[in-house]
Amino acid sequence: MRNGYGILFLLLLFHLAVPAQEPVDFVNPFIGTSNYGATYPGPVRPWGMASVVPFNVAFKKGAENQFEKDSEWHSRPYVAENKFLTGYSHVNLSGVGCPELGSILLMPTHGQLELNPEHYGSTYQDEVATPGYYAHTLDKYSIKTELTATLRTGLSKYTFPQGQSHIILNLGLGLTNETGAALKILSETEVVGHKLIGTFCYNPEDVRPVYFAIKFSKPATNFGAWKKMPPFKGVEAEWTKYNDTIKPYPQFRYELAGDDIGAYFSFETENEEVVYAKVGISYVSIENARQNLQGEQPDFNFDKTRQDARLTWNNLLKRIKVDGGSKDDKTNFYSALYHTLIHPNILQDANGEYPLMEKYGTGNTSENRYTVFSLWDTYRNVHPFLSLVYPEVQSQMVKSMIAMYKESGWLPKWELLGMETSVMVGDPATPVIADTYLRGIRDFDIQTAYEAIKKSATAPDSVNKLRPGIGKYRTLGYIPENHYENVWGTVSTSLEYNIADWNLAQLAKALNKKEDYRNFLKQSASYRNYYDPSTGMLRPRMEKGEWLTPFNPKAGANFEPVIGFVEGNAWQYRFYVPHDIKNLIKMLGGKSRFIKELQLCFDDGNYDMANEPDITYPFLFNFVKGEEWRAQKMVNQLIHKHYFDGPAGLPGNDDTGTLSTWLLFSMLGIYPHCPGDMSYAIVSPTFDKVTIALNANYYPGKELTIEANKSSKNAIYIQNLEVNGQKYNRYFIDHDTLVKGAHLKFELTETRKP
Repeated sequence: MRNGYGILFLLLLFHLAVPAQEPVDFVNPFIGTSNYGATYPGPVRPWGMASVVPFNVAFKKGAENQFEKDSEWHSRPYVAENKFLTGYSHVNLSGVGCPELGSILLMPTHGQLELNPEHYGSTYQDEVATPGYYAHTLDKYSIKTELTATLRTGLSKYTFPQGQSHIILNLGLGLTNETGAALKILSETEVVGHKLIGTFCYNPEDVRPVYFAIKFSKPATNFGAWKKMPPFKGVEAEWTKYNDTIKPYPQFRYELAGDDIGAYFSFETENEEVVYAKVGISYVSIENARQNLQGEQPDFNFDKTRQDARLTWNNLLKRIKVDGGSKDDKTNFYSALYHTLIHPNILQDANGEYPLMEKYGTGNTSENRYTVFSLWDTYRNVHPFLSLVYPEVQSQMVKSMIAMYKESGWLPKWELLGMETSVMVGDPATPVIADTYLRGIRDFDIQTAYEAIKKSATAPDSVNKLRPGIGKYRTLGYIPENHYENVWGTVSTSLEYNIADWNLAQLAKALNKKEDYRNFLKQSASYRNYYDPSTGMLRPRMEKGEWLTPFNPKAGANFEPVIGFVEGNAWQYRFYVPHDIKNLIKMLGGKSRFIKELQLCFDDGNYDMANEPDITYPFLFNFVKGEEWRAQKMVNQLIHKHYFDGPAGLPGNDDTGTLSTWLLFSMLGIYPHCPGDMSYAIVSPTFDKVTIALNANYYPGKELTIEANKSSKNAIYIQNLEVNGQKYNRYFIDHDTLVKGAHLKFELTETRKP
């Protein structure tokens, strides 16, 4: 017995000695770094301006195991399969589909100084990544690199071997289409400058500088600037030796500007000596970059910065507490939550200054000014998710959008660092603002917001920067094919306008603007003009009403270009009227036909999990009584097929958190099937229990609880549901019910409800 008590005592001590796992411990930043997920594993704070990311997309392994220039079109600074590193970039985008940023690269080296990245690059091993921290060892130099970040700064820790060590600044490498830069070495420990970024998705109007200030913890014994020499045309003899070579400028103290430039700092190091490099970022000025660095990183306290980053992440992640489920389930969930909270990110400096929207000049704010509004993606689920779980952040994002309108005259469409890139289609700011207001977040200037929304919906073609094709859209009820050169995908664009108009109508109704409500509600139903009864599809048509011929509903799959549609085909847009599904059901021939065709969308390979317009389709089965089990089955299948703990564990571009947010809602068992509609579609939750802490400044309830009692681990079908202790027979639930502090209790079985 005494031995038994001893074993129990030891087990108790072991249990007490092992700390409980926090949400941050389940995050795998490597998820999405393959399969074109376009995420990165480097450290960043929630909604942070700066990030420090291993940059490995400049070269790839080619013939005879040699590294050669990577010709692939990269929209991400890091790819899991690539293993040749050329530095660590300090401004980056997560999950986007076009190359941008990935700039201001630092690279530690050892031995003879080499300034060509093809030669100084190195493979690496022993990668580790957690929120706020990344580390690996460079094979070529035996240098251990560790990275962390604050909101506006990056901090690198390089553990060097004995001998001559170097830190190289490369302003030529990066993802941006711009190559111009300028720098000035101020001392043996400091270099400042700027790098041009822009032309996102080849929009020629988008160019602006990102400023930096870099300080080292140890004075360099030698330093200098360098530039890549361009080919000399018509010059013979000795000048040809400079063609496409890199020329150093030792002890250079003047400002150096141009394409493909950089600097180097050399140190005599002892074995395992640590040299730190800290980088401050600003989109306003070098002085602001230096102030950001001084305010957020006054010294080189790596351990404190790393721990602060971890704590910051954990405090936000634990707003949702999950119990039960497998370790992989928790990893997938919290990694998705982590990715959802990277963008939009702050733009203002520590002193409140930020670049004005679409104009030269500087604004100042006492609140957060957000940027990177990938709205064609995020209006569908990211912003409704933020409204539910982080309403204080969503409120400031809407305030940022309204401020952009005041500065530029228009709401953002796909805004990047105060520049309107005009990427993608539709009028996506409208559903974001309307949805936010209708969910009860109302501490922003709704009158100015409504003015901005209505302007985009009514301004004529000649001046409308948000809605090309609006003239024919309003007079004909559709955008005719080949009438407008500046309209990409007439059907897709019109459907996006329909959703925006429906949201505008709902907002008008809430504001008691009755005439606007009637007019925009009617306009939101104009998708019916695209319905072709002979094919059962929404089909492009010409100005006189004739259908586009020939027409293949499957053409345009896998993001291939096709007339009438944007990143999809007729099948993938067939059910894309989330604001009017009941009438769509009638138009397609009734409930039975609708279910048959919707199921065929999945069974016949027409559904694309990585394509935003159809990501809501699994939840549409809930609109037909008795068929809700299909949604429960389909969502479960899609989760297990496309999301997993590994670099390829996202189905495609995360699109600044959109695909991650799909997973979050799906695992919770609720999904916002249409922005502006205050109901969520109900499916089977993944976890035994989920507790969401609600913000008391916005919502009356203390917490939202979702429980699931499962007959087995394979139980995915809803047998019974109770809401606040009362039997609940619907498969939609109102936002207002949830934020009052609802308790949802599911009974799940392996067989569907008869």
